[in-house]
Amino acid sequence: MEKHYHAVQFYKDETSLARTVAQFLADGLSSGEPGFMIATPSHTEMNVRELTARGFSEDALRTTGELQFFDAQKMLASFMIDGLPDPALFRTKVGDVIEKVCAGRRPCPIRAYGEMVDLLWQEGNPDGAVKLEILWNQLAATYDFALLCGYAFGHFYKETRDPRYQDVVAQHSSVMSAPQ
Repeated sequence: MEKHYHAVQFYKDETSLARTVAQFLADGLSSGEPGFMIATPSHTEMNVRELTARGFSEDALRTTGELQFFDAQKMLASFMIDGLPDPALFRTKVGDVIEKVCAGRRPCPIRAYGEMVDLLWQEGNPDGAVKLEILWNQLAATYDFALLCGYAFGHFYKETRDPRYQDVVAQHSSVMSAPQ
């Protein structure tokens, strides 16, 4: 089976992240692929501004459901147990999101952006972040999606030789560079 697209961007500033996320989602939306974003409220707002600058209407996207928005902290809270993502709860919660986004369409390739892993890393839980990356990869055996993850590079400044950093990189099919 071909490995699914699961990219990561280690970003230095939020503006470059928003540009990357908006372009990633815009490419999918322009091709008829619905999407979802699991992000902090401030990043959701920045990403939507970038999408608007690319000619997408936030109201239209929300009304049609072509792009759906979820709060990263709330989503994490729905499947974390004792500091680690619970596989069954993750599969149920995120699987429900994918089913909602597809709304009965088949086939239904999706574009997804998530930063729950970054929140876990920020909280000092790199093991939880790596496990969550693995769960996303396992979910790709059931659903057709391209996933972009964002991590603030500052968390890794002195840790790029840390095996957990290498574990994060190893879970991705692509490492994206920030747009100029």
